[in-house]
Amino acid sequence: MKIGIIGAGNIGGNLTRRLTALGHDVSVANSRGPHTLTALAEETGARPVAVEEAARDAEVVVVTIPLKAVPGLPAGFLDGAAENVAVLDTGNYYPQQRDGKIAEIEDGLTESRWTERQIGHPVIKAFNGTYAQDILDKPLPKGAPGRVALPVSGDDEAAKKIVRDLIDELGFDTVDNGGQDDSWRQQPGTPVYGNAGGADEIRKALDAASPERTAEWRA
Repeated sequence: MKIGIIGAGNIGGNLTRRLTALGHDVSVANSRGPHTLTALAEETGARPVAVEEAARDAEVVVVTIPLKAVPGLPAGFLDGAAENVAVLDTGNYYPQQRDGKIAEIEDGLTESRWTERQIGHPVIKAFNGTYAQDILDKPLPKGAPGRVALPVSGDDEAAKKIVRDLIDELGFDTVDNGGQDDSWRQQPGTPVYGNAGGADEIRKALDAASPERTAEWRA
């Protein structure tokens, strides 16, 4: 597939590494410009591009940037994407640690729903509670004992299937966490956040989540 990745930090960089290794056509962008991505491009074969170009013709676009940076994405950055593009959101709200206060999220809006409103497009939430190194170190073949499962939330079932199939190709199981109004179950501070368990453990962790945001994850 043609995949655009916006953000070349720990998660974005390792997804670039894995997805290019699997043979996907990857374009990668960051806020500092393509010239800062030369080493990653040489390592992986991904194309370094400007943020405005990352989604061009892409079937999947990964948005993996700090939440506070989402409103600064260029207007219409998804306009050139393929029809029915699946947008994968890996973001988390870290009010004390990084992002500052976002009133709508403090008032109960889920993080990914907030992101959808900023970019004007539905998203699929995944990889937000995954350690970046696990993307490189923990893939296993389908059906293998000990295969890690990732929770996935989103309202667009077709886009969710694309993302879940891609995660399976990357070497992980998935657990459907419902729509974006349920995505609080996989936000920071919940039992599933950072959990590298299998599908049964991840389902139990999602079911055990509380909608109340703990003090560490509030502004």
